[in-house]
Amino acid sequence: MTTTGVGPLLRMWRERRGISQLELAGRADSSSRHISFVETGRSRPSEEMVLRLADHLDVPVRDRNALLVAAGYAPRYAHTPLDAPELDALREGLERLLTGYEPYPALVVDGTYTVVAANRGITMLLDGLPGHLLVPPLNAMRITLHPEGLAPRIHNLGAWRGHLLAQMERQIALARSEELRALYEEVSAYPVAERPGDAEPDEAVPYVALPLRIEHDGRLLSFVSSISTFNTPMDVTVAELAIETLLPADPATVKYLRSLG
Repeated sequence: MTTTGVGPLLRMWRERRGISQLELAGRADSSSRHISFVETGRSRPSEEMVLRLADHLDVPVRDRNALLVAAGYAPRYAHTPLDAPELDALREGLERLLTGYEPYPALVVDGTYTVVAANRGITMLLDGLPGHLLVPPLNAMRITLHPEGLAPRIHNLGAWRGHLLAQMERQIALARSEELRALYEEVSAYPVAERPGDAEPDEAVPYVALPLRIEHDGRLLSFVSSISTFNTPMDVTVAELAIETLLPADPATVKYLRSLG
């Protein structure tokens, strides 16, 4: 990347976002002439300008470091391992959050859907899965869509699978992750077993979002999913973490989960 230079990299990100030089210049309080000079290598942007452009182009934190290095500056964002002492407070906070959400399922994944933490609600849903899918590191997408995983238990698998694959496609468009693309190609190729008569949700329940309708111990549970990330992260590891919570979507699911608590 350093031999490529920052100009072509910035142009690549601008084109991926579908933004003109004039529009980017307006957002970054610059001029289209200066943006053109930066992209062609005729002008070396300041460190502040690199970060400003990266912010307006919604460049992931990991790739902002690459832009800085390509421009001749030191990386700005640390990449701290999640088990490092510096992140003790973060890990403890996440554990309290997941535990406090029980008996409802919640988990934390990284940028490639590797599960880094989960609560007992998630463990309940994984009961009975084959051991080879539960060997660490667990991958949430693989466990959900694998034909030996949760997929056979999901009553609206077609719709839920479509939602998950579209979510991955959006992430791939935002970040240049070969690992994420390889995971997408793997899980999208899994065979899909249709469940006749199970595709339509219960019309008596006014769902506010696409529900995950999954069978557990002979009961049909319904959840809606919510995903949270950290605001303005200053570390690559933290920037790529996502907290997913499964909120019960109907009274029967609430009653059942509380009975297990």
